[in-house]
Amino acid sequence: MSQMNRRKFVTTAVAGALAAQAAPGPKTKMGVAATCYLTVARPRDSMAFLEQQAANGAGGIQMALSSLEPEFLKRLRTRAEQLGMYLEVMGPLPGADDTQFRKIIAAAKEVGAQCIRCGCLNGRRYETFDTFDKWKAFVDTSRSSLVRAASIVEKEKFPLGLENHKDWTNDEMVALMKEFSSEYFGVCLDTGNNISLLDDANDTIDALLPYVQTTHIKDMGIKEYEDGFLLSEVLFGAGMLDIPKVVAKVRQARPKANIILEVITRDPLKVPCLTPKYWTTFRNRSGEVLARSLRATRQLGTRDLPYISQLSKPEQAEVENRNVQLCLDYAAAKIAI
Repeated sequence: MSQMNRRKFVTTAVAGALAAQAAPGPKTKMGVAATCYLTVARPRDSMAFLEQQAANGAGGIQMALSSLEPEFLKRLRTRAEQLGMYLEVMGPLPGADDTQFRKIIAAAKEVGAQCIRCGCLNGRRYETFDTFDKWKAFVDTSRSSLVRAASIVEKEKFPLGLENHKDWTNDEMVALMKEFSSEYFGVCLDTGNNISLLDDANDTIDALLPYVQTTHIKDMGIKEYEDGFLLSEVLFGAGMLDIPKVVAKVRQARPKANIILEVITRDPLKVPCLTPKYWTTFRNRSGEVLARSLRATRQLGTRDLPYISQLSKPEQAEVENRNVQLCLDYAAAKIAI
């Protein structure tokens, strides 16, 4: 080794050691999903998001890779290891051309990611579809994508978590899992989303526990309004879920699954379950389901839900990150992960 190369090697090694030494250790094993920042920050750079959540004390991150270039993946993996943090990837399900999906899986493996989170629907079922035929077309397209995805992750032996993303009811999601689930294909358990489809949150958790590959852990607040109810992600301990108990259930049933925070800071979402359009895609839901949901809203509803639209963008951004920090503090103090 030449003197110049030797000097470069030593300098690089020392710099790496110093970076690792300077990195703060995670205060909790709970990771943070980039979707915590949907309202203002909308993070795009995986490395920057990793550093931000390291400063917040998170145990890992879950987000889309901002680059699939080998050199970037190497640097991201190295930095995560220095920080003592894990990585999970977000990505779309494959279409008819599954080339990009295969590239993302290969990159996720290269970066040392533990799972990929996918979803069938980006929006909300009751807002997206105005006819039952459009819903049926979505179901058919989704099933085709799931067939391709399940085959690929089985071959690659890489876990995929399909999120219950305000699209499938409990019964529909369980039916999909019974059809597709395997060692490598399961769910990204979101603890709050199915409330908007009139499912009980604890029923959702119990129904999907056997299939969990990863998670979106959130606490929820609800409140009546004229067309149904309002729904908000709220700080841990301020909502209707017993978050330590939920995490304990996941830990017992699926000990390898990461516990990922998803608290989205925004105005409450309207769930207009008393309007005709809401029911367009629900042909087999009974009045009992609606009655149970409205009863729970009246029993568990809170007087005040958080609003941020009255704040400036800088103020919103500050609240957005502070809510993540407060949930991580709660996790460090009260949740066994």
